[in-house]
Amino acid sequence: MQQRSESSSLDRSTRHFRNTDYVVNESRTYFDAVHAAGLMALYGRSTSGRAFALGTGPSDSRSEVIDFVRCSYLGLDNHPMVVAGAIEAIQAHHSLHWSCARTRLNFDLIAELESTLSDMFSVRVLAFSTVMLANLGAMPLLASGQLTGGRKPVVVFDRSAHISLAYHKPVVADETRVETIAHNDIDALERFCRKHSAVAYVCDGVYSMGGTSPIKELRQLQEHYGLFLYVDDAHGISLFGREGEGFARSQFPQVLGDRTIIAASLGKGFGASGGILMLGTADQEALFRRYSIPYAFSVAPNLAAVGAGLGSCKIHRSVELSERQGRLAKRIEVFDRRVATAEQGNSLPIRMISIGSEANAIAIAGEILNAGFYTSVTFFPTVARGKAGIRVCITADHEVGDIERLCDCILERVPNATAKPRMASALASDS
Repeated sequence: MQQRSESSSLDRSTRHFRNTDYVVNESRTYFDAVHAAGLMALYGRSTSGRAFALGTGPSDSRSEVIDFVRCSYLGLDNHPMVVAGAIEAIQAHHSLHWSCARTRLNFDLIAELESTLSDMFSVRVLAFSTVMLANLGAMPLLASGQLTGGRKPVVVFDRSAHISLAYHKPVVADETRVETIAHNDIDALERFCRKHSAVAYVCDGVYSMGGTSPIKELRQLQEHYGLFLYVDDAHGISLFGREGEGFARSQFPQVLGDRTIIAASLGKGFGASGGILMLGTADQEALFRRYSIPYAFSVAPNLAAVGAGLGSCKIHRSVELSERQGRLAKRIEVFDRRVATAEQGNSLPIRMISIGSEANAIAIAGEILNAGFYTSVTFFPTVARGKAGIRVCITADHEVGDIERLCDCILERVPNATAKPRMASALASDS
């Protein structure tokens, strides 16, 4: 009887956190329509800047399209120093990767990358092949209590936390209690902090669908209650800070401490490939290097990714970083002067055009693609049903004229997105 009761309890927990069958059944028609419209699973070849040629090869190339989908917000993915770094790393070792767990043997260059990033961000950095793997390695350790003084915390997820975080809820729930609260609901989080001696909050720094976490308020809860913060700042890295430490890290003191972990991507604003964890203490670093499952039982980022990361580090430690951050800010302003969004006026490069109907969003995104601009149509399960829209990713490499023409395309089809006139601000020259 006891065994049956435990099994039943586990089944209920699993059903609560995983609903794959429901999601597939409810979203299949949207995916079918988007694929039929040629808006997903595209192939192309880089040309210059943010342009790419559609097709699977030179002989199959079609029209050139301006890309507003990629998240290389500073335009570093095409940077000569990043590309050269990848090539040089492979040439130096005559290899792409070693088929060996990191607990046994590592390339010397990955030690250089982790050391350089640690110095840049004033933390202890561990590099992974992807942010998803970084989070996968962190979540069980967070749930175990090893990071919270031996007390298993109540792990509270923000409802809008990225799927690369939320996907691990069943693993966390196998060790400790899991709760989900409304997006940025500080009051609800504080209630958990008052009631429980150990609480960990899992959220994004910059959210992929726009907006940010209230880091200042979260730090206040941390200081008052000892709240543990796990922040995935994949979309905030490189955009903020003197050396690109990111949206979240730039709002913490020089020493990160033992109650915060920040995950980040090296493949978005950073312009290379892979993911990292920023840790605050030597004890945490030792724990992760021994017990993080992807670290212990998978290979390191390949040498091309490591070399590209080292190339990007050189850019991050030069004046070019602030120049590109400034270019990005100017291009965001160009878009905001024309198109009204919920994100209008903030310093982030993600803009969401609200449409509502999934069919309408797919049709409009298709028309925009036919006009030469590739944007992301968003629909359930990424957003709620009936809240479909179009995501625009603005980068420092976009030409101002291309942004203006994209705005024209959007406003022709979504006239209620026209921005209200604002007092003109001096827009710096296109540099």
